[in-house]
Amino acid sequence: MRGLKGKVVVVTGGGGGIGSATCRRFAEEGARVVVADIGAAAADKVVAEIKATGGDAIAMVVDLTDHDATAAAVAQVEAGFGPIDILVNNAGWDLFVPFLKSEPDFWTKIIDINLRAVLNITKPVLASMVARKVPGRVVSIGSDAGRVGSSGEAVYSACKAGVIAFMKTLAREHARHGITFNAVCPGVTETAMLESFMDAAGDKEKLRTAFTRAVPLGRLGKPEDLPGAILFLSSDDAAFITGQVISVSGGLTMHG
Repeated sequence: MRGLKGKVVVVTGGGGGIGSATCRRFAEEGARVVVADIGAAAADKVVAEIKATGGDAIAMVVDLTDHDATAAAVAQVEAGFGPIDILVNNAGWDLFVPFLKSEPDFWTKIIDINLRAVLNITKPVLASMVARKVPGRVVSIGSDAGRVGSSGEAVYSACKAGVIAFMKTLAREHARHGITFNAVCPGVTETAMLESFMDAAGDKEKLRTAFTRAVPLGRLGKPEDLPGAILFLSSDDAAFITGQVISVSGGLTMHG
């Protein structure tokens, strides 16, 4: 895709399923990749994989729910690796808990990881883009749960709806700066988070079968299904696309 070679891209949750697939794909396109993750081992593993194929990558180990630590990590990356051109807000976490069985501590954790973390890292990255007057790209991973709802995911769904609205609002606020903001919404995707979600829900294989039957294309998503849409929205080919939401769900949701 056009305009990715040499660009510095930060992928949060870069050590996970969708995150690592996205990091590797950016590296294939010649981008310089910052693998941001709370787990050092996971981030280092993806960095090593990228370097083994001739790519350029570093790890950024940070707890994105910590505002000050996140701002410091962004500053350190920009000083040592280069100014950030593309931000992919991918980090997230959830468990299956019906709302009436959930408690405020659980709400706080879900909100901190899935919404506040996006705010924490987007602000310093965006401030730098604006100051440098570059046509930056921000792509946030939402969820179809944030578009149509999802049983057992009330607070998570609310957070993902918030992420989508956040992207649309920033698209309006910063259109004059040439910075684009879009959201990619996975459907049911085979990741470690999905496994944990189904474990908490109980009757795991029955649930997997139900999910699969609900997808018109006849299978669950894979992490490798997501990078194409993410990279497209990060590229020069999408320079005139902002404030948009695209589902990558095998047709599970067909949202107009």
